[in-house]
Amino acid sequence: MSDLEKIRTWLLSYPKIAMAHGLKVDYYSESPEGSSIAPSGLQEISRSEDILGNITVENQLNFALHFVFPKSPEDDVGATENAEWLLELQQWIQEQSILWKIPAFGDAPKRETVKAQNGELAYADADGTGIYTVLLSINFIKKYEVN
Repeated sequence: MSDLEKIRTWLLSYPKIAMAHGLKVDYYSESPEGSSIAPSGLQEISRSEDILGNITVENQLNFALHFVFPKSPEDDVGATENAEWLLELQQWIQEQSILWKIPAFGDAPKRETVKAQNGELAYADADGTGIYTVLLSINFIKKYEVN
């Protein structure tokens, strides 16, 4: 299973994910069925070499999560529900990471972390749609042995 599918499958296990109507990859529309996950790349954080030439790399996978929810202008009740859902998702991700209930991506699963940050309303229109975003990062270790 690819890293993208691992993270997508794991996110779909969030108990309240039904509100998001699934997670398409790299696509969303301004309809409530438009939530998506968009990979934004792999970043190498650090690299070290031991005396035998083996390499250990700390990597970070980054994703943007987009959630499309109903949000009528001046509707504080709906806006509050959306904001609470977003905060609860971020707290769930933190808890899953702390309890090691996240997918394994590297060679040291007990050192892996997943963080959900910067949850916010990115866009709202007058027709009653709000697009909320969360930035997701996954830090993991890969080890490469030279022969």
